[in-house]
Amino acid sequence: MKRSDEAEYRDYVTTRMDPLRRTAYLLCRDWHLADDLVSISITKLYRHWPRAKGMEHLDAYVRRILFRTWLDEKERPWRREEPAEDVPEGTTTPAMGVEDRDGLLDLLAALPPRQRATVVLRVYCDLSVEATAEVLGCSTGTVKSHTARGLDALRARAAGARAAD
Repeated sequence: MKRSDEAEYRDYVTTRMDPLRRTAYLLCRDWHLADDLVSISITKLYRHWPRAKGMEHLDAYVRRILFRTWLDEKERPWRREEPAEDVPEGTTTPAMGVEDRDGLLDLLAALPPRQRATVVLRVYCDLSVEATAEVLGCSTGTVKSHTARGLDALRARAAGARAAD
């Protein structure tokens, strides 16, 4: 790779690292695994940078790499060690307390992987149905049904959790 390409790659990755890491955390709820997913994703991007840098929707391309990497890791649980203790990192958002955020992450973690991926892409990443379908490599109808089912499941579980309190 040329030096100018390496500089462009480095600049791109530097500016996108935090959003990629947060997106990966929403998927797997483990900061260490999120870092691994991002590392694998940016390594894949590096290999294809000369071709990828000219893409019109580079962010979508990188998110697709990240989501496919996460799904690959989910399908191969024997490749991962189970953490002994979950240590939270990062800061809380001002509008949401730690308990609320942890409760939401628990609800999100209970969703099946494809539903979780569509909810994260549609709600957190604010992607369109078409962009989400492109990232996940499925039809727009599948995205719509997974999103609807995922949000319904989140609402039902949240209502059940509130009723239990």
